[in-house]
Amino acid sequence: MSRSGRKSGSKSAPRSGAITEKSYLYGLNTIQGLLTTSPERMLIIYLEQNRNDKRIQTIQDLASRHGVTIQHCQRSLLEKHLGDANHQGVMAEVKPIAAQSENELYQLLDSLDATPFLLCLDGVTDPHNLGACLRTADAAGVQGVIVPKDNACSLNATVSKVASGAAEMMPFFSVTNLTRCLRELKERGIWCVGLAGEAEQDLYQTDLKGPLAIVMGAEGKGLRRLTAETCDSLASLPMFGHVSSLNVSVTTGIALYEAVRQRT
Repeated sequence: MSRSGRKSGSKSAPRSGAITEKSYLYGLNTIQGLLTTSPERMLIIYLEQNRNDKRIQTIQDLASRHGVTIQHCQRSLLEKHLGDANHQGVMAEVKPIAAQSENELYQLLDSLDATPFLLCLDGVTDPHNLGACLRTADAAGVQGVIVPKDNACSLNATVSKVASGAAEMMPFFSVTNLTRCLRELKERGIWCVGLAGEAEQDLYQTDLKGPLAIVMGAEGKGLRRLTAETCDSLASLPMFGHVSSLNVSVTTGIALYEAVRQRT
């Protein structure tokens, strides 16, 4: 089917915010952000004893406003749960957001007002990369991030910390079969562009203005063969130096903002 012959969605839908069992988040930005956007997810906040700076006071004020319990504790308690993570003296026990389903993805697409703009991650396994991708996707105005259920990183405390609040706000969909999902996106009029080092066409020659899904491969391995074959087109980044590739989160940022440049 040609690109011009595909349908596009029409309205906008919020994230459903399904909740699973409790988990732990940490870091000043992450805790303050969650208190601001989703205080109902907070179960209890642990603050390291003898911390009394301005940012800790802000967290205490927000927690008090929303009725969230604060417990002062020894640093050893934070390290027991978080190891050597840079917790900055604050940790929260929270109800985490679960990934949404494939059906919820299609419900969102059916309700979009804006032109669809999606990010698909084909097997990204490092939580730091996933967090960075979510943060950039949120900043670029992406409406949803899609990952396969197997051999891919799920939402966890490290992802949330790196994403600096984006993990809590970005619709995140886990699908059983990514190739099948891409075919469905194509049927819905969404052009699927995969980033691949071997592609002859570079990113800046690629039309990214219409309904779009940017498809990124896994760390080191890149796109799987079937994923690449299912994409409408493949694009590469021009490399002028000695290195042959970039980190997946860096490449994602470049690709998303080239799409933003073209679309605006």
